[in-house]
Amino acid sequence: MKYLDEFSDPDVAKKLIDRIHAATTQKWALMEVCGGQTHSIIRHGIDQLLPDSVEMIHGPGCPVCVTPLETIDRALAIAARPGVIFCSFGDMLRVPGSSRDLFSVRSAGGDVRVVYSPLDALKIARENPDREVVFFGIGFETTAPANAMTVYQAQRLGVRNFSLLVSHVLVPPAIAAIMESSTCRVQAFLAAGHVCSVMGTAEYPPLARKYRVPIVVTGFEPLDILEGIRRTVVQLEEGRYEVENAYPRAVREEGNPPAMEMLADVFEVTDRSWRGIGAIPGSGWRLSEKYRAFDAEQRFEVTDIHTAESSLCRSGEVLQGLIKPHLCEAFGKECTPRNPLGATMVSSEGACAAYYTHRRLELVDAK
Repeated sequence: MKYLDEFSDPDVAKKLIDRIHAATTQKWALMEVCGGQTHSIIRHGIDQLLPDSVEMIHGPGCPVCVTPLETIDRALAIAARPGVIFCSFGDMLRVPGSSRDLFSVRSAGGDVRVVYSPLDALKIARENPDREVVFFGIGFETTAPANAMTVYQAQRLGVRNFSLLVSHVLVPPAIAAIMESSTCRVQAFLAAGHVCSVMGTAEYPPLARKYRVPIVVTGFEPLDILEGIRRTVVQLEEGRYEVENAYPRAVREEGNPPAMEMLADVFEVTDRSWRGIGAIPGSGWRLSEKYRAFDAEQRFEVTDIHTAESSLCRSGEVLQGLIKPHLCEAFGKECTPRNPLGATMVSSEGACAAYYTHRRLELVDAK
């Protein structure tokens, strides 16, 4: 299948791995920003095929994982209200809040529905004019255009019983926060191709220059990632810090102008808290004043909910790349996909879930 089989060719993969080994003379620490890339790296054992001196650090690029606990609790509070239909993508239903999750709310009688698009939620709102319908809008720049379009359509169609619980976060401010941390070990980044397919690459050259780090935009198939790693290592070895696009079949420098125009209309930049990391200035979106009437936080008055993280869960350290998932004492014991302590064990893009799914036997049994 085009763009699948051809980007998983084992012979080409071996050649790329050999080229990475040949190019590497020093120790380097690379961070893949996206959780989808993390899963691909662990599933295919890419990190185990690299030179010992090349370390992959897993970054905070899982949108479910970085959704703050207080936002989860706000979602739970709204979903439990009579007369509310709460809509979400399926991967949010098992993310733990302070004391329960959306599945628990549904089992207690709440009308919680899994949808495949925010437009599905808007359709539900039009079909149920006597009910309040809320869509849980999370994610990086990748999922934001669809949410923006849905709010735009709700206003255009006059659907007043629809609202959006917004928890959108932005990649470039997160890269800056990582580089400015006193514990940072990252020397280069693999940037997420799907984010750049929307926003382009214009935001990355200033970061590369300021922090003197190579940034290579990559895809998610094994050969995409290996080529991204190869380009990054070559830059590091040559002392360069540039932005390269290793995913040209999906990413253009200018991004997707119509999507960016829609985002600029519906959203405005705001400070955001990241689960396990804390507040990062200018790292998120909220609804602009023009569309503020569709803000579920304001509509349901849940802005004053504040929470504390589990003392056992070290997902914050995982998200910052300070530890690998299996180094958390609760990994595979108190914390499993069936009984997660943090979102990194639940999400399909979470690093803890990747390690549990693909390396549980070798890691947990070795403890």
